[in-house]
Parts: sequence; C-alpha cells; structure tokens
Amino acid sequence: MNIEFRKTEITDAELLIEIYNAAFYSDYIRYGECPAYGRTKEMMEQSILDFPKYLIVFEGKPVGCISCKEIEPEVYEVGCLCVIPEYQGKGIGTAAMAFAKEHYSNWKKFTLITPIDKEENVRFYTEKCGFSIVSTEMDGNVKVVRFVLER
Repeated sequence: MNIEFRKTEITDAELLIEIYNAAFYSDYIRYGECPAYGRTKEMMEQSILDFPKYLIVFEGKPVGCISCKEIEPEVYEVGCLCVIPEYQGKGIGTAAMAFAKEHYSNWKKFTLITPIDKEENVRFYTEKCGFSIVSTEMDGNVKVVRFVLER
C-alpha cells in the first residue's frame, strides 16, 4: 500500500474543498449541518493557515486529509481526519493517525470529537487507533463524543 503525506499549501484549497465535501457530504445530509462541508475557498485558505493540514495521497491520488493542532504543550487536537468514501476501509485512516503520532513526536495526548451516533467512527478511533471516550457534549444540534489518546 503506497500512502504519502504532503503538507498542504494555500494553492491546495480547492482540492481540499473537494475532498472535504466528498468525505463529509453524508454528515451534512444526516445532521443538516457539518462544519467541514461546503466551505468557501477563502474559508479553506484561512483554515490551511490556522490548522496545519496534510494531504493523504494513496497510490498517487489525493484521497484525504489529516489536520492536527497543538492546543497546549504536547497536546494535539485532531481537527480533521477524513478519507473520501470510495477509499475508506483500506487502512488509510489508520496510516494517517500513525503518521500524526510520528510527525508530532513530542505528543503526550491527542484529542478529537466526532458524532456519537457514527458507530463506524467510534469503532475506528477506539479499536483501530486506541483512543478512549472521555465525555459527550453538544455541537450545535449534534451530540458528539470526545476521545483521548494518551501515551
């Protein structure tokens, strides 16, 4: 399996919008809202500046993105880990999380949130990535679960 990670640049904004829209369309339909879906080019450009993103390239094709930000020393929030639907279930997300743990080598903790009723995400983060559930909260009208991975 040939997976590469490339730091995104402002010029990647439209490509990232395509990836995010493909990956998060089902959430937008399911919940009627999704902060990662339907971003403008300007919004994505600002997001690239504010939250470091890495393009996930599988067999030479851009298929996803992982974005992490250090929110306090040695603590990183996974803002986005997405893979377009036709490439899910191939180990790409697991490889992306392994990349993040290697890239942010000083990490002591990773955190993230995802909708609690997205069972495939809950299984992925707990079973494949080793995260633990620490709390639930509301994000707009969506109940989300907070995950933590500590070393």
